[in-house]
Amino acid sequence: MLLIYNEKTNPYFNLAMEEYFLKNTTEDLFLLWRNESAIIVGKNQNTLSEINYEYVKEHDIKVVRRQSGGGAVFHDLGNICFTFIACNNNHFSDFKRFTMPIVDALKGLGVNAEFSGRNDLLIDGQKFSGNAQYNYKDRVMHHGTLLFSSEINDVSAALKVKPIKFEGKSVKSVKSRVTNISEHLKEPMTVLEFKDYLMDFIAKTDKDSKMYTMTDEDIANIEKLVEEKYSTWEWNYGNSPKFALSNELKYPGGNVEFNLNVEKGIIKDIKFFGDFFGKEDVSFIEEKLTGVKHSEEGIKEALKDVNINDYFLNATVDVLVDGIMGVK
Repeated sequence: MLLIYNEKTNPYFNLAMEEYFLKNTTEDLFLLWRNESAIIVGKNQNTLSEINYEYVKEHDIKVVRRQSGGGAVFHDLGNICFTFIACNNNHFSDFKRFTMPIVDALKGLGVNAEFSGRNDLLIDGQKFSGNAQYNYKDRVMHHGTLLFSSEINDVSAALKVKPIKFEGKSVKSVKSRVTNISEHLKEPMTVLEFKDYLMDFIAKTDKDSKMYTMTDEDIANIEKLVEEKYSTWEWNYGNSPKFALSNELKYPGGNVEFNLNVEKGIIKDIKFFGDFFGKEDVSFIEEKLTGVKHSEEGIKEALKDVNINDYFLNATVDVLVDGIMGVK
């Protein structure tokens, strides 16, 4: 088994790295890595319905879609991510096979961790690890999170969705009580000391394991995948399942209700209702926004030459952007 100790913390790079090694290697691999603040959403999720859009925007948190299913998770530098890539051999959905080495490593530190339910690891009934899998041809990729010293309040705030009505068939995240591994250690460790310990432990479980350092060619290919896929709006937002969004916003000119349908990240139709005033008919704005990307940039570009005050008295483009993006 090849062991990769990755020190890069860019979430776009790290998610692309997983796909690259899954699709371009034949050996078994084990990877350890960390992300700077980011939300990683499952392949089948509606990104906007999983995140606190205002919080994510204010704190400049990257949002990245992964290849595997399951729910959205928050990453920061206090969280360690691990990835196993192996020949399938009917191991898809066998979460316990890939998580037991982690459980054993923690027991070596005196932490009573256990596998629970479908894909979680717990300490004293509290979750510290969520896991997901993705199958590609005859290969399976299993990856998971390990909350070590994460900012739990940030986890909660970033994933706390406000009461906006999203309707669709996307997979919803299940919120759980969470804990950090560091709170259960008998002797204190830093997150990087724990990462080193974990790599050493996994190495000792496989006598044929050896460290692998990414080559310049590996990195160049991963960066290409970042540019073409993982850093793009199309993958991270546009790939969301079809959904309907309704929102209501109060501004100095009155109340506006926003109702829209979005498919593959594109506004298919939109209607405005409310007690606002305007000298021009809002149907013009509705037509301007039909077929536009459901993003701040897309909306602003479509309305850049429009005097919003003519349609929504005392409003600005920012008021419409907030309402259409689901901000209260």
